Amino acid sequence: MEMKSIIKVVFLLASVSLHGQTVNMKADWQKEILGNLSKTEYKDSLNKYDFGKLWTVTENQNVYGFIGENYLRIKIKILNTTRFKTNQDEYEVYGKTLVKNNICDFHGTITLNRVRVYKVMHWGVDDEYKNKGIKKQGLLIAKYHLEEDSTQIHSGVFEGILFTSWYVDKSGQLQYDKIENNSDNFRNNQFIGTWKDYMTKKKKVCNWGDFRVHNCGDFDMGAGEFSPADKYLKFGWQTYRDAYFNNNKLARQEEEQEWWK
Repeated sequence: MEMKSIIKVVFLLASVSLHGQTVNMKADWQKEILGNLSKTEYKDSLNKYDFGKLWTVTENQNVYGFIGENYLRIKIKILNTTRFKTNQDEYEVYGKTLVKNNICDFHGTITLNRVRVYKVMHWGVDDEYKNKGIKKQGLLIAKYHLEEDSTQIHSGVFEGILFTSWYVDKSGQLQYDKIENNSDNFRNNQFIGTWKDYMTKKKKVCNWGDFRVHNCGDFDMGAGEFSPADKYLKFGWQTYRDAYFNNNKLARQEEEQEWWK
C-alpha cells in the first residue's frame, strides 16, 4: 500500500472516530506517522506478537488524560488485554477510569488497523541503542471502542484512534518503545478520540497517553516534560503540580496511589 493510503487511513479514522476533533499532529508525530513509515504492511507478518502488553506497561502516574474543553483530568488504567483467537487483530480490553472521585469500570476492544516499520530507525541519546541488535522499530495504528458500565454514574463510551510505538529486540521479543524517553516531546500510546455520555448523549473530546497527551492545544505548557498550564490546574491538575514541581510529599502519594484497586 502506498504512503498516501496510510494518510487516508489515519484521517478516515479521525473523521469517523473523533467527530470533529482535528488531529493536529506536531512535527515529530507527522514524521513518524507519515514520512518515516514503510510502504509495506507488517500486520500479518508480525501477528505472532501480542501487542496488547504494550498498553499496560506504563506506570499510571505517567499516563495523562483530559476530557472536555476545560481539560478536566481523567485517569485511565488499562488492567488487562486479551487477544481474540478468532481475530488476532482484535483485543478485548478491561480497565477503570477516574474523574474527580468517580470511578467507572470499562470493557471494550482495540483493533489493529496498520502495523508499519520505520524506514529510518532511531537510537536514542548518543545512539545508545545503535548496537543493541534491534531488528525492527515501528508504529501501530488502531481504533478503540471502550464502554463504561452503564449502571455506574457519569458513564459513557470512549471511541477513537490509537498510535503505539514498538520495537523488536535482538532476541526477537516485542518491546514498548521508550528509546527516545529523554527527548522533550517523547510520548507513546496516544489515544485520540471522544467520550459520549450514556444519559445525555453528549460527546466530549477525550485524549490520553503516556508521558504526554496529544492534540491538547494550550493545555501542556511543558518544555522538557509534561506540565499543565496554570489556568487548568483547578480542573484536577493541582496535585500533579504540587507533587512533581513543588515537591509536596502528600501530593506525590496521592498521585502514585493505586486508585483502581
